[in-house]
Amino acid sequence: MTRPSSEQVPRSERKPLYVKVVTQPALHGCWSVNISETGIGLIATPRRPSEGPHENEPVEMAFSLPDTGAHVRVHGVVRWRHDTAGGGGTVAALGISFGAFDAADGVKLARYLSTSHLQVVAAFASEDESRAVRQALDGVATPHFAGTAEDVHALLTRGDMAALLVCGQDESRALALVESLAELRAEVDPTGAGPPSDLASRIVYCAPAAPERLVALFNTGRIYRALGAWPDPDAMREAVLQAGREHGFRTEQWRMALELERNLMRERALAQAPVGGPGRHGEEVGFRSPPMQRVMEMVRLVAPHRVAVLLQGETGTGKEVLARILHRLSGRGDLPLVVQDCGALTETLLESELFGHVKGAFTGAVSDHPGLFVLANGGTIFLDEIENTTPNLQAKLLRVLETGDIRPVGGTQVRHVDVRVVAASNRDLGEEVRTGRFRADLFYRLNSFTIDIPPLRERPEDIPELARAFVEQFNRTLKRSATGVAPDADEVLHGYGWPGNVRELRNVVERAVLLSRPGEMLTRRLLPPALLTNAVPRADPTGDGSLRARLHQVERELIREALERHGGVLRRAAVALGMDPVTLGRRARRHGLWKAE
Repeated sequence: MTRPSSEQVPRSERKPLYVKVVTQPALHGCWSVNISETGIGLIATPRRPSEGPHENEPVEMAFSLPDTGAHVRVHGVVRWRHDTAGGGGTVAALGISFGAFDAADGVKLARYLSTSHLQVVAAFASEDESRAVRQALDGVATPHFAGTAEDVHALLTRGDMAALLVCGQDESRALALVESLAELRAEVDPTGAGPPSDLASRIVYCAPAAPERLVALFNTGRIYRALGAWPDPDAMREAVLQAGREHGFRTEQWRMALELERNLMRERALAQAPVGGPGRHGEEVGFRSPPMQRVMEMVRLVAPHRVAVLLQGETGTGKEVLARILHRLSGRGDLPLVVQDCGALTETLLESELFGHVKGAFTGAVSDHPGLFVLANGGTIFLDEIENTTPNLQAKLLRVLETGDIRPVGGTQVRHVDVRVVAASNRDLGEEVRTGRFRADLFYRLNSFTIDIPPLRERPEDIPELARAFVEQFNRTLKRSATGVAPDADEVLHGYGWPGNVRELRNVVERAVLLSRPGEMLTRRLLPPALLTNAVPRADPTGDGSLRARLHQVERELIREALERHGGVLRRAAVALGMDPVTLGRRARRHGLWKAE
């Protein structure tokens, strides 16, 4: 197996990362142990065995990347979990695979992993020593200088320091720091059998001390190397590199031991378990309407095949959600899904973001950027609002679709990628081609499998299921306890036209849950005034509604069924209903079932 070249973005390499991780469901004392682009290893000290997520359960995570300040939020799935009881309580180890990142957080993580260096603390270094450390470690490690013991502790508790250089000419001060860190390590992990402590950085001693004292410190594991005052730059460089390698090796060794033990436990459990059991499905989507059931059938049909997919539908119908479902069902679910809104950037910035650029390609290009197609290599890229791309960019997208070859902005080398392309548009791309606003050859390449997503107003059967799912979601995220949707609110939700589709419904439910009192059902008083004003009452099955409202609802249902039965062709629906097409069109628009050309 060859090592990735400097131009390639590492995909599966795990790197040590010791930072605090906030999870939902909450897990007490949770820290990361290692990380890659596709997953993360965590350790935690749960207060009880049932706390936090367990195997095959979803989990939301938030953490900061050291030295950059970048904050990452990601949704994942627990692949394995192992709890060990000890004298100090329970320690849980989890392996989590990444799913969906918030916004561009997946790109932040990929860039961090591809550009990060070893992090090193240099304690008590004079100005001349600091200069020598920088020169010795140039290109292999990033030094962080600390003038006090408190500064050293603060840097080490960041969790990503691979080594500590103890410098300076004050022997007693240097030795006191080494002893204090040894005592602190013993408090954190008295057995030495646990994960690499965030204070267990390798200590490279570069200060004065008696030889017998250095031997004693080395034999008791308090220091990693003793180089003496003013060490040779090559010796310092090699000591730091070796410390970094062993630092990462210990992390990986501990992770592998835990995973091996967990796998053995699972095999024993499976050997004792009876054959059979309930099956699992890749997706459990609560769509009740026939149009969305047909959409899901098409998604499941096309997901395993490497063909470009075009999702068409109004804004807010859930195109990105379907793209994520398609990615999970495609066999590429463990590899990256990268999302880009093509309407959010100018042509120049979008080209650089998609295909990358080389250093110096334009003003501000201070380093090479691999581009989203490279970051998505092996996985899926979702291009939303693709109708907003320019003809020049469309030609380059066509080349990627046909050959898999990309060339970064300002570069000369062509790279090959294996990426599944899912595109989305809230316009009719066929009409865009006819008017000359979209390239015909790219459209026909994308149009190999088109899925049209109906607006929410044409599938009212899905509204209750979606509303209940959003209530559960926001109960968790907003720490509320709403108990469902009351009949009067359900009446309003069904009677509204939903120009913003599922996204608008989601926002409405989020607002209502936020305003609700503990244990309260969501009633119409919690809904926005605009909904109450524009909602059309449904026919009341008890017979208490007004005659006008009931006739209005009956007419709406008859028109909706006729349009659906005849594939949305207004003229055919009019013949079936015995109506003039113009009259039917006017009434269909009034009911929100048809929009004027």
